[in-house]
Amino acid sequence: MARILSILVGLFFTVALLWSFGNGFYTWAIDPAAETAEEVFHKHPEAHHFSFDGPFGTFDHQQLQRGFQVYQQVCAACHALKHVAFRDLAQLGYNDAEVKAIAAQFQVPKYDAATGEVTTNPGAPTDYFPPVAYAGQGSPPDLSLVVKARHGGAQYVRSLLTGYTDQPAALLKEFPDSKTPDGLYYNPYFANLNLAMPPPLVDDAVTYSDGTPATTAQEATDVAAFLAWAAEPTMDKRKQTGWPILGFLLFATILGYMSYRNIWANKKH
Repeated sequence: MARILSILVGLFFTVALLWSFGNGFYTWAIDPAAETAEEVFHKHPEAHHFSFDGPFGTFDHQQLQRGFQVYQQVCAACHALKHVAFRDLAQLGYNDAEVKAIAAQFQVPKYDAATGEVTTNPGAPTDYFPPVAYAGQGSPPDLSLVVKARHGGAQYVRSLLTGYTDQPAALLKEFPDSKTPDGLYYNPYFANLNLAMPPPLVDDAVTYSDGTPATTAQEATDVAAFLAWAAEPTMDKRKQTGWPILGFLLFATILGYMSYRNIWANKKH
């Protein structure tokens, strides 16, 4: 009796599940959900070729230094870089004296075990970029891994920084309730089209030490490349190491196959 009862209960739930699925599919087929403004007007990142793209790509150190300059002078006031140590900047081509000078420009909180107090001191090369005490609304994201955390990576960062624009008339016509609220800024590359960060870059926001014209697009490209390095500073070394290893594995595979054929050539199964 118990076995028959369990079968009936199982059949009941199976039928209920099939009915629910069929009813949902029928409703979707005859009355599909209306598209939202985000689905219609959200844009994918614009394609842009960076020097580090592809299996043979490498970082352009001069571009990375320009990108760090943009981060330091524009982005660092709001966005931290907590997973990067000052000494890592040597990979960008800075010498020891320059790294020490850059670190000393930041006030780094340090815990004194003897007194239990936290004091701030000028940074040292062994310190990491300090957290940002942001006085505005919300908590701006840390940029250490932002390139890895966003679909499109460096292309997304570049597109977002250059994508600020007025809301298109077609959007307001089709979705009258989607007007950008006061205090937010329209950007079609952002997921919900509106974000709290005002346009951070303008032409000549920085003065590049190498004389490169500091257009908004150039600044966005350079800082996107720098943040790609910050997310994976060992990429160049990984690629340099990876190809010899793949070559060795290919050689070992061929050698192993030839040895197998030679050893078992005269053996009968």
